[in-house]
Amino acid sequence: MEMHTVPGTGDDEHAVIARFRLARDGFGDAGQRALVHRAGRAMSTAVEDAGVGEFDGDEFGGGEVVLYAYGPDADALFAVMEPVLRGLPFRPAHVLLRRGDGDSGKGGKGSGGETRVDL
Repeated sequence: MEMHTVPGTGDDEHAVIARFRLARDGFGDAGQRALVHRAGRAMSTAVEDAGVGEFDGDEFGGGEVVLYAYGPDADALFAVMEPVLRGLPFRPAHVLLRRGDGDSGKGGKGSGGETRVDL
């Protein structure tokens, strides 16, 4: 697996990857996609304003949507994104906080540099 690097720092980049199950197979319906796109715009603005990284977008398919964001600190990135992610109505859902440095997370949660948060 390739790890990204934060430009100019040499540090491994962290990721926040959120998965939501949609009510229908495939790409979900138009209303679901519109809601995800609005949430994506809100998270992009929040992440930029906080200076914690970059919201990289979404991917629909197989009855789910996956949202991606990257930055130097997965915990700080998730803290900014969490209110919007929890506001999306699709369940089941979970978020992976992936740490590029192999740290298992604050409080010893997670393994292999990842922590799973159920929404």
